[in-house]
Parts: sequence; structure tokens; C-alpha cells
Amino acid sequence: MNLLEVEHVTKRFGGLVAANDVTFSIRESEIGFIVGPNGAGKTTLFNLISGVLHPDSGTIRYQGRDISRIAPNEAARLGIGRTFQVVKPLPNLTVLENVMLGAFLRTSSRAKAAEESRGVLRYLQMERIADSHASGLPLPMLKRLEIARALATKPQLILLDEVMSGLSTAEALALAETLKKLPEWGISAVGGVEHVMQVVMSIADRVVVLDHGTVIAEGTAKEVVHEPRVIEAYLGSKYKELGL
Repeated sequence: MNLLEVEHVTKRFGGLVAANDVTFSIRESEIGFIVGPNGAGKTTLFNLISGVLHPDSGTIRYQGRDISRIAPNEAARLGIGRTFQVVKPLPNLTVLENVMLGAFLRTSSRAKAAEESRGVLRYLQMERIADSHASGLPLPMLKRLEIARALATKPQLILLDEVMSGLSTAEALALAETLKKLPEWGISAVGGVEHVMQVVMSIADRVVVLDHGTVIAEGTAKEVVHEPRVIEAYLGSKYKELGL
């Protein structure tokens, strides 16, 4: 069953078409990735799905419901979580307190929010820094904190916008191993990445490739990396040479 359906969605900013008749879907308990170079339209799609922006045409459905015109807070309450490219935790709060802010979407109890947030931190292997202040955290932990805050809202779908950017390949692969377990929590995921194809190859059930706002390929990771248009527009010949 499809959890998310994006059908013929177009979004323009003046003369720029950031999303051009985009269609794809994500099934329940599936991990998908939207792949494309900087400016391909990945963040625009995440903003459309999460209600930050509304499409000029086309339809977005979540659990069969048309969400094309909902507000971001409504999207969150429906079970759509997201991270942002620029990580901005509240620096004067602890890691745990930052995560609790997400948990308060579902509960008004401080004790319950703390308990659920500690569970999220355990999953992300961050429990040892739960009582540390968010200021001064290294980038890999900041990325995990951003994910933790989104997971604390108890989403059924999480949008991970450039969650691997700035990480080394080893750090990205380590995070990927954790994200691979999201379906065990009943959470589907859509990640947006510019590079780090090793991560995509290791955990993606489905990949959508964007070029200038247009879908140029969709399928499994192994299928799309052999698409001539994808190689030409994005990957380059090195992926042929690697035999991916």
C-alpha cells in the first residue's frame, strides 16, 4: 500500500520550474531516496510534502488523503516528520531537551516526553550525550540530533533533507546502518541526497532521480545507476567503471 503519492506536481518560482510534473510514490515501511545535484528540486519537494509550500498543480496524497494544501503543523500531526539541511538546535538546551520539544507534539507530560525522547536517543546511539548541551556538538551528532527531534514527533513518514551532507563516507555509512532500521519502527523514509551514492545503494528500496526539477529515472538503486540519462546528467562514467 502506498503511504505517499505525488502525482504530476509542479511548482514554479517566477520563471524557474523547481518541480516539473513530478510523480512518484512511497510504500509503507519503504526507504526511498530522491537523488540529484544541487538545485535539482529535492528540498522543494520536501517543502511541498510537508506543507511549507503548496504545488501550483498536481496532487500530494498521504495515507490516501489529499494534503496538497495543508499547513506544516497539520502535516506533523498527521505523521509527517522532517529534517532540514541547516541544523539549528536550541544551543542552551541539552540534547534530551531538544528532542523533547518534538515529543511534546504527542504529549503534554514532561515525564512521558523525556521517556520517549530517551528511547529515540538510544536508537540513534546518542544516549551518552543526552544531558550535554547542544552547543558545540560535532556535525555527525548534530545530524543525528536533527533526526532525533523529527523521530520524537512519532512520524509514520520522515523526510530526511540532505541528512548526509558534510559527513565523511564512513560517518554517512554508519548513520545509514541506523536509518536502515526505521521500518522496524513502522516508519517509512524519504531521503534527499546530492552525493553519497554508497549510502543510497546500501539502504534504498526505491530511488527517484531529479534533474532540474524533472524525474529522469525511478526504480531500485541498481536500476537507476545504469540508466544512461542518470549517468550523463548526474553520476558520470565512474559508476560504470565501479560496476555498481
